[in-house]
Amino acid sequence: MKKLIIVIPEGPLNLISVTGAYKSFVRADELWQGFGNQPRFQVQVAGFPKEVKIDHGLFVVKPLPLSKIGKADLIIIPAIGSDYAGSVKKNQKLIAWISEQYVQGAEIASICVGAFLLAATGIVDGRQCSTHWMARDTFRAMFPKVDLKTDKLITDECGIYTNGGAMSFMNLMLYLIEKYYDRKTAILCSKVFQVDIDRNSQSPYTIFSGQKNHDDELVKEAQLYMEKHFDEKMSMDELASNLAAGRRNFDRRFIKATGNTPMEYLQRTRIEAAKKNLEISHKTISEIMYEVGYSDTKAFRETFKKITGLTPLEYKQKYNKEAMTAVW
Repeated sequence: MKKLIIVIPEGPLNLISVTGAYKSFVRADELWQGFGNQPRFQVQVAGFPKEVKIDHGLFVVKPLPLSKIGKADLIIIPAIGSDYAGSVKKNQKLIAWISEQYVQGAEIASICVGAFLLAATGIVDGRQCSTHWMARDTFRAMFPKVDLKTDKLITDECGIYTNGGAMSFMNLMLYLIEKYYDRKTAILCSKVFQVDIDRNSQSPYTIFSGQKNHDDELVKEAQLYMEKHFDEKMSMDELASNLAAGRRNFDRRFIKATGNTPMEYLQRTRIEAAKKNLEISHKTISEIMYEVGYSDTKAFRETFKKITGLTPLEYKQKYNKEAMTAVW
């Protein structure tokens, strides 16, 4: 029988990512055995602390000592609190244990911002990793060697699994259940838990707020200008010139500071404005398109879908059903 360990880090963590992971695999094993199979997993909750208070002390978890676990087959790291650097500092023993287990053949899955502890092991350097989109800038600053993919709901590379965050961790659980059991068990679990199976993007849920966690004042000035004038026709050559910067140097500094080219940043600013309009207004999609600076329907539709994963119409259907009488 395989051994699944849900680790309990030192410090604040999210209770539902512990209980949700535990109940998902316990239920999957029950269903699996109901099909006439032998048990697949022994599920245990373990860690170095003797007990951890969760959700502001409302609950107390007493994990098994990791020293008694031996070799694990699958390790799940739950979501931690918002002091990411503090959690990494407090959990050096756990991070070393996870790294050692991976070297010995265990597969590792992180839920939401549990990816900070995963990344601290170094095993995802140069590999894909997802986490909650709200933690994107902090994650990139702390772990620049990791190929962060916050548009992806789930990543799967070299026995390492991550997910975007919040309640979408259940999609990761279904993904792992299918991988370790089979498709039939995963589909049945999705019906039992009433969770959509095969979701693969968190882009529709992302709110673009501008990447200003940097010290390049020229880039910040350019960002503020774009955010104020996004609905106007804009030349990046002229913008660079107005800021007394050469275009190549301007692009280089902008990418280094934000992770986007200037044009990508402008597109994301425009699409964020379009999203807000689609969510709350009764305007047609064409009206919104013109208001955010686009004049080409095809270009607007393609850029919108590239950033959000949905077409403007699909986005409006999802978030503003009352306004669906006015479309294009």
